[in-house]
Amino acid sequence: MSTAPVLGEPLPIELANTTYAVRGHPQDGLADVDALVWWLDQVRPRLRGDVDLTTVDTADLRAARELRDCVRALASAAVTSARPATADVDTLNRHVRVGRRWRELRWDREPATEPCGTGPSVAAILSAIAQEAVDLFAGPAVAELRACQGPGCVLFFVKGHHRRGWCSAGCGNRARAARHYDSVRNR
Repeated sequence: MSTAPVLGEPLPIELANTTYAVRGHPQDGLADVDALVWWLDQVRPRLRGDVDLTTVDTADLRAARELRDCVRALASAAVTSARPATADVDTLNRHVRVGRRWRELRWDREPATEPCGTGPSVAAILSAIAQEAVDLFAGPAVAELRACQGPGCVLFFVKGHHRRGWCSAGCGNRARAARHYDSVRNR
């Protein structure tokens, strides 16, 4: 099973990055149900609400892939300042509406909210990720969304530091090595 990179990006971008490249060859980090279970387990600490990973099925896999592809298309449009396809916007909105989620007030030492929801656990989690995507693409963070410029990389990231130019240190190293190789070769 191939394992998609988990880089600490916002969850919609993490999901989009389950399509990645190894040495320039496209990989599908959601190739099967086991891969989806693995990915959900990796991001579990950041999910709003728990997900029963024993119930993940092929319908969940189809939904996750559809949402992933939609978020990738929207991210690509955002980083190129292009207008996204209406179908991608509609797909994202449809995923948002699947999960019935709300926040409830909890008051231990101080007031806080707790996310709650009904429906199948994976569908509710994907709906929450879709909602985060809506907030990302319609919020100020979209201005910091970038496509990695590393050689052969197809990942997205949110630029949290003014000097950040790649999705990971590994891509930065590969880009610097490629620049060095090109400068030595062109002398």
